Amino acid sequence: MAQISEPIQTTRDSRGWWARNQMRAAPWLFLAPGIVFFAVYVVLPIFQSFHISFYRWDGLGEATPVGLDNYRQLLDDRAFYVSLRNNLTWLLLYLLAIPAGLMIALFLNQQIRGMRLYKSLFFFPFVISQVVVGLVFVWFYNPAIGLWNPLIGLFGFAPMNILGNPQTVTYGIIAAGLWPQIAYCMILYLTGLNAVDPEQVEAARLDGAKGLKMLWYVILPQLRPATFIAVVVTVIGALRSFDMVSVMTRGGPFGSSRVLAYYMFEVSLSEYGFRMGYGAAIAVVLFLIMLVYIAFFLWRMWREEREA
Repeated sequence: MAQISEPIQTTRDSRGWWARNQMRAAPWLFLAPGIVFFAVYVVLPIFQSFHISFYRWDGLGEATPVGLDNYRQLLDDRAFYVSLRNNLTWLLLYLLAIPAGLMIALFLNQQIRGMRLYKSLFFFPFVISQVVVGLVFVWFYNPAIGLWNPLIGLFGFAPMNILGNPQTVTYGIIAAGLWPQIAYCMILYLTGLNAVDPEQVEAARLDGAKGLKMLWYVILPQLRPATFIAVVVTVIGALRSFDMVSVMTRGGPFGSSRVLAYYMFEVSLSEYGFRMGYGAAIAVVLFLIMLVYIAFFLWRMWREEREA
């Protein structure tokens, strides 16, 4: 009989580094391009903005160190306070997109005839560009040819120039921005509702839970991941609301619809005169507001998960 050779025993230490670590290293190789791009185009510009905010610079010549002068100027800048107030208004009212998106998602989650058509109609604003949404609402609010005045006239209200009135222009732009934002939150909650455990729902029904009790104690706790994403994205969208303001009013009338992102653009790159350091200071303030708000929400989510 032919002699059968015994298999060669390979010890773990004799293998190469890749053979021993490929399961741990492979995910990082796939993530590496995204991490590099995020670091170069997001993290690095944040630190650059902090650095530039301590200088007076026109973007071309030599930068002059000015310390905290740019931040001191913000304290006496009326346009900055108007922009900050408008941003806070955006932040408060934009959060209405979250409960509105949830209610629509609960409605669309029902098994009724024609639901695909309803889903398409509610999904439609999400796929439209913000620029297109802004142009549509500019036409909608137009006092001469728009549908707004005939619509409110049916209820006995006098004609209004929404975008021409400093008292109403910010609310008109926010309403335009809420249209696609509600659709986005709706999609998040529809996805979350597909992951709701039907056994928990059935058990709650057997215990007599229904209506608001079912929603509050059974459905919403399982929608926390969707709620977290909706809040973060909505807050970021409200604080960086540049495109809608730029398309619909360009900060007017008389600067009454400015937000911090648009005012930063004005002082840095528009006719106000290439004040890069001052614009960077505005960007830093906007970033800190966003950071504090999201960090607070993250802390609350972490505390609730720990207590659960």
